[in-house]
Amino acid sequence: MKHKRNTVIQLAILTVLGGAVILTMLLPQLPSQRGAAPLVEISVILRESDSSLWSSARLGMDQAAGELGAELRVLTLDRTNDGTDQLEVLRRELGQQTDVLVVVPADPEGLARALPDQGTACPVLTMESPLEGAVLAATPDNAALGRALAQAAVDDGAAGTVLLLNASPNSTGVTARAAAAQEVLEAAGAAARVRAVDLSAPSDALRDLLKQPDLTAVMVFEPALTEQAASLKQSLGLDVPLYGVGVTASAAAWLERGVISAAGAWSDFAAGYLAVEGAVNLARGTDCRVEQLPFFIVRGEELYEAEYQKLLFPVG
Repeated sequence: MKHKRNTVIQLAILTVLGGAVILTMLLPQLPSQRGAAPLVEISVILRESDSSLWSSARLGMDQAAGELGAELRVLTLDRTNDGTDQLEVLRRELGQQTDVLVVVPADPEGLARALPDQGTACPVLTMESPLEGAVLAATPDNAALGRALAQAAVDDGAAGTVLLLNASPNSTGVTARAAAAQEVLEAAGAAARVRAVDLSAPSDALRDLLKQPDLTAVMVFEPALTEQAASLKQSLGLDVPLYGVGVTASAAAWLERGVISAAGAWSDFAAGYLAVEGAVNLARGTDCRVEQLPFFIVRGEELYEAEYQKLLFPVG
C-alpha cells in the first residue's frame, strides 16, 4: 500500500514538472506571438533615375526596416526630376496597396495638387522637400542651409560674380537653398548670376557656364549637380571655387582634393533611418514626429575629423 502511494506521489510530481517544462517552452513565445506587429510595406520613390546618390540613406532605411519590421521597395524614375513620371509611379504603388509612401518630390507643388485626387488614406512622408498633404517630412532647414553655404563663400572672399546653378527648379527644398544663398551673396555685395541646368541632358551647357571668365565662385545645391560640376571643373582645369551640397563618396574625394571648397551636408544615414521609422509609425497609427535634420558645412581639411566621420560615414 505504501509502495502504491509513493508511486502515485511520484507520478503527480512528474506530471507537475512536465507541465512546468511545457509552460516554460510556451510562455516566451506567447507574448511575442501576441505582440508581433504585421510587416509594414513602404514604397520609397526617389526623384532621380539613379539611386546611387542615396546609398548612405538606403543603409539607414535598411537598418530601420530590419529593426522595426518593414519591407522596402525603392523606386527610381525613367528621367530625373520628371514629376509626371513620379506621379505615375506613385499611382502604381497605391494600386498595389502599399502601407505608406516615402517620397523625394520632383515637383512638390504638382504632387500636392494631385494627391487629393488619388482618394487614398495612405500616409505620405517626404524627404528633402516638404509637401502639402504629407504627414511628416525628413528634411534639413533648407533656407538655413543655403545661407550657411553662401556665408562660407563670403568668408572665403567671394565677390564679383557668383554663379548659382539649379538643376531642380521644381524642387521646393533645392530652390529654397538657392534663394537663401542668393540673398546672402547680394547682401555681401556680390552679383548672383542664377542659371538652370538639366541633369538629364548632355553636360555641354554646364561646361559653358563653368567656363565663364568673370566668375569668382560657383554654387550648386544638390548632390547630383555637385558631383557633376566637380567632375567638369577637374577635367577643364578650372580654379574657380566650387561650393556644393551633399557629401557622397565622389564628393568626398573632390573635397579632399580641394576641387570642392566646401559642402553643406547632413547625415544621410540618419535621414534614411528617421524616414523609415516615421513611416512605420504612421502605418501603425503610432504618434510620431521627425526632427528637422541638423546640417553642417564641411571642408576638405575637416572631412576626416571624428565628428564628421560619424555623420558622413557611419558604417564601414
